[in-house]
Amino acid sequence: MTDTRTTVVVITHNRCPELLHTLDRLAELPERPRVIVTDNASTDGTAPGRPGGRPAPAPRRHPRVRLLRPGRNLGAVGRNLAIRHVRTPYVAFCDDDSWWAPGSLAAAADLLDRHPAVGTVTARILVEPGGTEDPIVRELRDSPVPRPDWLPGPALGSFLAAATVLRTDAFRAAGGFHPRLWLGGEEELLAADLAANGWWLTYADHLTVHHRPSGVRDATVRRAQGIRNTLWFTWLRRPAGPALRRTLHLARTVPRDTASLRAFAEATAALPWVLRERRVLPPEVEARLRSLEPAQRASTARSYTG
Repeated sequence: MTDTRTTVVVITHNRCPELLHTLDRLAELPERPRVIVTDNASTDGTAPGRPGGRPAPAPRRHPRVRLLRPGRNLGAVGRNLAIRHVRTPYVAFCDDDSWWAPGSLAAAADLLDRHPAVGTVTARILVEPGGTEDPIVRELRDSPVPRPDWLPGPALGSFLAAATVLRTDAFRAAGGFHPRLWLGGEEELLAADLAANGWWLTYADHLTVHHRPSGVRDATVRRAQGIRNTLWFTWLRRPAGPALRRTLHLARTVPRDTASLRAFAEATAALPWVLRERRVLPPEVEARLRSLEPAQRASTARSYTG
């Protein structure tokens, strides 16, 4: 069932065993998608070393995978780099500790083929090794965002990069992931810009991504980046009133610790460029985000308390 409509893009950093497992699973897919990996300056042997040296595990085991080595850690912008090399109409993201289920890429491409106004489709996420649904899935399935009758699933205000298939041209036209955000909730700004360009974001329960969370991560750093990026997105795109409410809500609810303080300090220090780049969303897109606010306040999956 080879399907040439979708390219899979993976970013990785110092997680060679997880990357190899993901590439093994992607190689087993009936769609046989092209895979592009951006190695964000790994030092664990993920990518080849000096010319003429012993091939690294990833290219040795999966020679058909295109491996990009920018020479520094680009974070989410590593996906932007990979998409420069994508020639298919659709691009599927996954992380180095997640992988698509057989048939899901083809089903996502079918959905995008049938609905030309849909820009992204996000899949159900199963957490391994137990195969239980990620808590965020229920929130995606029950999204309160108003939707047109023709939309094939719930309308979303954002997406999860590790579980989403996008239109390649829509991604490029929206500018991709913002280099300032790096990692941690980096999807929110891109999702809003896609919606501002007229695209709808949806969830599809019949698509599946498996996620086996890596133990090689700094949860405190990622939380700080998430808080900072939420603030930047809010100040870059939301009107003054909603931006103030969101900022105050975060200030009241995040842990009173060094990570939160650092996040607010970094966000505030960047106000000059934030104000230069500020572009308020169209009213119809802002209305979608407002419809999400009660669910966001009640969410445990989206909180910054961990």
